[in-house]
Amino acid sequence: MVKTTDEFATQGQEGFSWMQKNNTNRSVIQIENLSKSYPPDFKALNKINLEIRHGEIFALLGPNGAGKTTLISIICGISNPTSGRVLVNGKNIISDFRATRAIIGLVPQELTTDAFETVWDTVSFTRGLFGKHRKPAHIEKILKQLTLWDKKDDKIMTLSGGMKRRVLIAKALSHEPDILFLDEPTAGVDVELRKDMWEIVRGLQKTGVTIILTTHYIDEAEEMADRIGIINKGELILVEEKTTLMKKLGKKQLTLELQKTLKKVPKGLKQYELELVSDGNCLIYTYDTKAKHTGITALLSKLSEADIKFKDLNTSKSSLEDIFVNLVKETT
Repeated sequence: MVKTTDEFATQGQEGFSWMQKNNTNRSVIQIENLSKSYPPDFKALNKINLEIRHGEIFALLGPNGAGKTTLISIICGISNPTSGRVLVNGKNIISDFRATRAIIGLVPQELTTDAFETVWDTVSFTRGLFGKHRKPAHIEKILKQLTLWDKKDDKIMTLSGGMKRRVLIAKALSHEPDILFLDEPTAGVDVELRKDMWEIVRGLQKTGVTIILTTHYIDEAEEMADRIGIINKGELILVEEKTTLMKKLGKKQLTLELQKTLKKVPKGLKQYELELVSDGNCLIYTYDTKAKHTGITALLSKLSEADIKFKDLNTSKSSLEDIFVNLVKETT
């Protein structure tokens, strides 16, 4: 387990409070009309416009092949755009490559590590690649926080998949970046490591680090993110504050388990737009919780008049996963 997030959080906590007041809406990344094409005519990204705010956790969701990794690769300088531009802290990622890359940390999706190097050596070497002076105390702190300290002299090839994932995070944090990209960081790892990693992410955010993550675990985005972007077929179809998104698109459903199977919904109930499911054994009524009247009382009265009896009922609220699936379906 992670030892503590306090070591991340206490460092510069006062400074973070100041930053919160003064950088609430400051953009640390600006993406303007960004496109990426591959011959002969495949568009991986199509005119992406997006701003990432200082100190936020931004979750980018999308199905496989939607363009998430391509977008991250361009921002991190691994791939070049076909058109458009990206600014990091006001600097162009192409003309000011060294300056922008120096403040970015990337945890890639693939487990690419130096198999024959020790944990200590590979993390220290990565720091040096960014022109940073040796700082053993910082490397030690990272390894301890990632519970890698007792593995510091082990070769990467001897580590488990979960430990290798921790090493990738250590490498990404070795040069003390202001922006951290996490590309499917918990794919294929155990529940314990997932929890550990999100503890670390929360601690980093408290020090003012901006975090952009892609994930297939939508529950993680729902729990962790401040804002959510949804991308599909290379196009950004939605960017919204998580709380606003849930209020705007999240609806409640009333599920009625019927005493007798119903072949079809009576015409007199058409206005309620009921959905008949479970081979006619359940009715689902979707309603807006913010509306002045939910219509539930009137519905139950109409059901009674139609001699439709139910033996149980329950309510449920749309999750982010429901919202995500519906939005992707609309653009497919």
